[in-house]
Amino acid sequence: MNLNLLLLIITILFALTFDFLNGFHDAANSIATVVSTRVLSPKLAVLWAAFFNFVAAFLLGTAVAKTIGAGMIRVSEITQVVVITGLIGAIVWDLLTWWWGLPTSSSHALIGGYAGAAVMRSGWHVIIAEGWTKTLIFIVVAPVMGLILALTFMVAVFWLLRNKAPRRIDAWFRRLQLLSAAAYSLGHGGNDAQKTMGIVAGALYGAHFLSASELAGSWGKFHWPIILAAHASIAAGTYFGGWRIVHTMGSRITKLRPVGGFCAESAGAITLFSTALAGIPVSTTHTITGAIVGVGSTNRLSAVRWGVAARIVWAWVLTIPAAAAVGAFAFWIVRLIHPGA
Repeated sequence: MNLNLLLLIITILFALTFDFLNGFHDAANSIATVVSTRVLSPKLAVLWAAFFNFVAAFLLGTAVAKTIGAGMIRVSEITQVVVITGLIGAIVWDLLTWWWGLPTSSSHALIGGYAGAAVMRSGWHVIIAEGWTKTLIFIVVAPVMGLILALTFMVAVFWLLRNKAPRRIDAWFRRLQLLSAAAYSLGHGGNDAQKTMGIVAGALYGAHFLSASELAGSWGKFHWPIILAAHASIAAGTYFGGWRIVHTMGSRITKLRPVGGFCAESAGAITLFSTALAGIPVSTTHTITGAIVGVGSTNRLSAVRWGVAARIVWAWVLTIPAAAAVGAFAFWIVRLIHPGA
């Protein structure tokens, strides 16, 4: 086996490890609401979420993967070492924030680590401004969309069902929340697994298995193996879950009932479907957090624990630069050992 092929295999294994950790870290996004409202037990909830994470492989296309693979970093500067050290940056930040119980964005950790390694190798000209502009804008837009949609859904439900008994409403939405949790898990799998697909495609390009035109368009014979491997990895990560973050998302921001869980998940799912189809890599964590805050705000502003929410926002702000710094440092270490990297 030649060195180029060995490095490619190692890089893909790192990418799929990150994808597994993405599911593990972001399991809270898919199951926090359905667990906190006691519609499903934790074990059933992770099975439900993991199944729909995988099914998303067949429904939401590859637009986000193409943005990550060729729309944010100039493909001429992609090497195997850039990809693998970028993944190290993302993995290290994901593990740290999982340990701290912070629901940060694995997606932003990934693009931050990738960019940090690429900039360390080639300088700032490697950044494609257009791809980064829409991604950075949607750091704000995605949670705001989630918040507004969830708030609107809650107000509409309260108005339409204002004369119904609370117990009956609760029973209805316990069933409906199974559908909204499934829809959100589809959006989560479709958006987040595609980011790893883009990274794997970048690694294949760096190893000269894909041309620049294939990287930006069709991936040919590598198409379905990349898709299925990425979705299987994120589904496995979701199954094993990250219970520290489930607690933060499901109970510490605001107290949820089934109707609130349904509205939050539905708002999150709509946001994720639309951005995935548009090829915009957004944070599933940001999206569901905004939706949960929107649900809590319909009761009274004091129902939202703003101190917890502020701590989460600070973690969001730090994610891209922190992961970029780790990715850049990892690349610097590799270059010290191997100057030609």
